[in-house]
Amino acid sequence: MRWAGTGTGGAAVVVAVAVPLLLLLLLSRSPPAAAGDGKKSDARLVSEQFSQAPQKLAFYSWYGSARLFHFRVPPDTVLLRWLLQVSRGSGPTCTNMEITVYFRYGAPPVINPLGTSFPDNTSVQPSFLLKMLHSNASVNISHPAPGDWFVAAHLPPSSHKIEVKGFVPTCAYIFQPDMLVVRVVEVSILEPDMPFPQTLLSHPSYLKVFVPEYTQELRLELQGCASNGSLGCPVRLTVGSATLPGNFQKVLTCSGPTQACRLLLPSPPWDRWLQVTAKSLAGPRVSVAFSAVAALTACRPWSVNFQHLLQSSPNQSSNASTSLLPPTPSYQDLDRRGRVGGGPFCLRSFPVLREDVDVVSVRFQPLDRVSVLVQSDMPSVMRLNLNTGMDSGGSLTISMRVNKTAIANTSVVACVTAASPLLSFNASLSCTTAFFQGHPLSLSASSPTANLIIPYPETDNWYLSLQLMCPERPEECEQASVLVETTLYLVPCLNDCGPYGQCLLLRRHGYLYAGCSCKAGWRGWSCTDNSTAQTAAQQKAAALLLTLSNLVFLAPIAISVHRSLLVEASVYAYTMFFSTFYHACDQPGEAVLCILNYDTLQYCDFLGSGVSIWVTILCMARLKAALKYVLFLLGALVFAMSLQLDRRAAWNTMGPCLFAIVVMVTMWVYRCGRRRHCYPPSWQRWVFYLLPGISMAAVAITIYTSMMTSDNYYYTHSIWHMLLAGSAAFLLPPREQHTKPWACSQKLTCHYEICKNHRDELYTVT
Repeated sequence: MRWAGTGTGGAAVVVAVAVPLLLLLLLSRSPPAAAGDGKKSDARLVSEQFSQAPQKLAFYSWYGSARLFHFRVPPDTVLLRWLLQVSRGSGPTCTNMEITVYFRYGAPPVINPLGTSFPDNTSVQPSFLLKMLHSNASVNISHPAPGDWFVAAHLPPSSHKIEVKGFVPTCAYIFQPDMLVVRVVEVSILEPDMPFPQTLLSHPSYLKVFVPEYTQELRLELQGCASNGSLGCPVRLTVGSATLPGNFQKVLTCSGPTQACRLLLPSPPWDRWLQVTAKSLAGPRVSVAFSAVAALTACRPWSVNFQHLLQSSPNQSSNASTSLLPPTPSYQDLDRRGRVGGGPFCLRSFPVLREDVDVVSVRFQPLDRVSVLVQSDMPSVMRLNLNTGMDSGGSLTISMRVNKTAIANTSVVACVTAASPLLSFNASLSCTTAFFQGHPLSLSASSPTANLIIPYPETDNWYLSLQLMCPERPEECEQASVLVETTLYLVPCLNDCGPYGQCLLLRRHGYLYAGCSCKAGWRGWSCTDNSTAQTAAQQKAAALLLTLSNLVFLAPIAISVHRSLLVEASVYAYTMFFSTFYHACDQPGEAVLCILNYDTLQYCDFLGSGVSIWVTILCMARLKAALKYVLFLLGALVFAMSLQLDRRAAWNTMGPCLFAIVVMVTMWVYRCGRRRHCYPPSWQRWVFYLLPGISMAAVAITIYTSMMTSDNYYYTHSIWHMLLAGSAAFLLPPREQHTKPWACSQKLTCHYEICKNHRDELYTVT
């Protein structure tokens, strides 16, 4: 990993005229209660506001282009309002731009603005989104789930044009969401099996009931309901919290006196408070009295504990290479009726070891074995602890395998759910708990393996439930048992984004999440969509173009050596070497070769390109040798500093080069005035050297600044290499007339020669 700094929903969307007005309205008066009495406020409600620093939006190209915001909704919240503020610059390029905003509970939203495909066996729910065409908007959510909420926003998909930073003016779009919540400070608690009397008039009644672990069923019932003394129960009961993108709140409307107002919730979320809101449907000043009763049906789990592990023999311990293992004595203690010592059981629980491997990287495995025993009398359940708050930024991968011979006439059905496991498998194979739509899986003799990928799983305890099914002959399942091998991982990126992608770890304050950046035309969540991918031949051709195009620098190197410009020749050789190997390392897939760290090669390539332009222009100025070499050195130091500050900024290269052009023009004007004729004096020099060199440099700059895209980068950047080297070869000045470079002026008797450079008055012995 490298560090890097679609659908619809059902929430109400209201375009706000002004954000301060919304704040004033929300904080000055409480939201309307349930009934029609708007003059009285509910003293049980308090308002709070949360905000985060704004972020600059970007055009979407991959998940890192979206700007992520992380909020935490407090418990007992009855109203959540998002205030979305967008501001833009005032330049001529600033126009009305469509901004897409996503919302999700428990994990970052899984988005797909480009319409690419996901990897096989990936379960993705449509995202709840809002498209903003105005500057501000708001979103209201009633009874939101407490905990982590995420907001992501981005501009429309990018045009894939490679823009030079700072060269062309751009418009900045700033996005900032504010979260305002209204929560209840006085919430009545429903004790199990204890009637709780309530009277509704104008305000709703806020209740909550705690659902302990291993609760099989929750039943809510309104008893003795009467409206102004007459029989009848005009009450609407809302159970659970709203989540996005899916909302599984249960709403029960009670009306007639003969109907039993009862709600049955199988597999409710474990170990948490469940919100219950009762609202009167009668008219104003009509009271409704009732008693609320909550009944919990608990079950007893049978689990493999450490005592069983200590009692197991070494032959019955875990063995990764064994596909089927005989049941341990602890399994045999459980009879076919699901009883041990007379106590009923509802599930077979397998303790799971959580091993933190790296950032957003976790491995889960059963404590005593690789395989999990699956029978037909009750589900086998494994709990995956993903509730640390830092596990929702990766992908949960689940793989199961079974021996074909052991499952000849049977099948294994599985269900992956959050908050609570599925405890009752039926013939329809519905994988749904009270408030969660699970992910179904199945194993059979025809398909002995099953895989599931869940990108960005919600922060919660996840459960894998398995049970043996015999749809044709149920009696065959009574004595049957199957061992299923499971492989459970939380990874930052699936398969590390493959050979054509790079897994980048992104950060928003203290929250970490991962995303794939794809190359060579590959797209998708894990860089598996090859609809626009380059072939292997195209990749090799692109690599050859980008690397071999640097051989054109041999021309200015040879000319510099011939004209005794050794420093210039050294700079061109440096540029050719690092540009060649940088582009060889920058290629995806098979055509890649890195002799040094990628960042080092990129820095040296950028440095060599800038210094090459610098020394070429100063060489054209015909300065004195001492002054020229001082400027060479100072320019190289300035380039090194500026590239360290910002490698992509255009003015880090253009600034020194413009200064060199000013020096060159000044020296040429000085010589023109001193010699009383144009400089350079020869028209052949202008026609055959300067004008072609300047034209090539102008075309190169035009291509580099305005014509490069991610699709044509391979040949446009190769043309840039050739034009840059060709312009340097044409623009290098000729040697002094009547002077031979490094002429030998004296021969010694010892066969050594003293060579003199008449221009620089330097002597050397050869």
